[in-house]
Amino acid sequence: MPGSDRPDLLGLPLERLAKTLAPAVDRPYRARQIFDAVHRRRLAEFSAMTDLPAALRASLDREFSLAPPELANRALAADGTTKYLLRLTDGATIEAVDIPERDRRTLCISSQAGCALACAFCVTGFWGAGRNLTAGEIVGEVRLVERIARLPESFNLVFMGMGEPLLNLDALRDALEILAATLSLRRVTVSTAGIVPGIDALAKWDRRPNLALSLHAPDDERRSRIMPINRTWPIADLVAALGRFPLEGRRRITIEYLLIDRFNDSPRDADAVLRRLSGLKIKFNLIPLNPDPVLPDWMRRPTPARVEAFRARLEQRGATATVRRQRGHDVAAACGQLRASDRPPRSPRSRTPPAGGSNAES
Repeated sequence: MPGSDRPDLLGLPLERLAKTLAPAVDRPYRARQIFDAVHRRRLAEFSAMTDLPAALRASLDREFSLAPPELANRALAADGTTKYLLRLTDGATIEAVDIPERDRRTLCISSQAGCALACAFCVTGFWGAGRNLTAGEIVGEVRLVERIARLPESFNLVFMGMGEPLLNLDALRDALEILAATLSLRRVTVSTAGIVPGIDALAKWDRRPNLALSLHAPDDERRSRIMPINRTWPIADLVAALGRFPLEGRRRITIEYLLIDRFNDSPRDADAVLRRLSGLKIKFNLIPLNPDPVLPDWMRRPTPARVEAFRARLEQRGATATVRRQRGHDVAAACGQLRASDRPPRSPRSRTPPAGGSNAES
């Protein structure tokens, strides 16, 4: 858990902030002033809040904390992507990635320090479980990178870094309530490996971010081989949960689909995926595998021709599909490569390719 003795104010939505500050402030409206100073004016220290009396600023500084994570390292990729290694107050580390794209910026952030889901294609899962981030650590992660990277007022925020966001729902909810004060939730996407109770809980929120599901296989046999969580909530359960998820207006659920050469990337697999997801309001984001030394040898990135054949088959069947460009791979910042340290490569988990792939298919 975080190591500060002083209560952290970064992760408190306005109502709870007011209750926490009530014994320490001279006027009730001070809570709104402090909230706006931190989250609208992006002030990182009480001393900078010059609209507060000097004595109150000094008292707040003694009694409370606004400390974001510490920047431990940054790595700039050739394509302009920047990966940030952040150290939390207890010494745990996480990574966040700033991705520039023409006139847009996307910030990919972490919700856990580590991940217990052990997906076979994910470097974070290879290194194992850590702990949930607090709401303050999530907000602090965003605020720190905003400041360092000079992000524009509006940017896209994706919970696609380290960890499973829907296993950290309370902190996620508080963090999004705070971030929504300055960033539209239409610009926020939460990605899940398929935590059905979490999807159902998210569906009941009054204000919801966009939802993305990491599917990565057309059937339970193959999905369970690369995503152990599928043994708990198989594809039929996921499809049912997605069918219950409310979508306003033109919103759709994003289906993230990792393409692994001759395992799940044939046109026949595309047909099978569409059959499984029939009736849902979805769009596809196809992700050619990003190699890493810790991954099994059989996990290879498909050729551009195979990727295009898969995408084309989806679109021929009426689906919307885009291919995620490989960004930041030269500094291990691409999808699935985050490890939150300079750990040396280790031997991969398994060198035996799982049966049931699409090797024989064109």
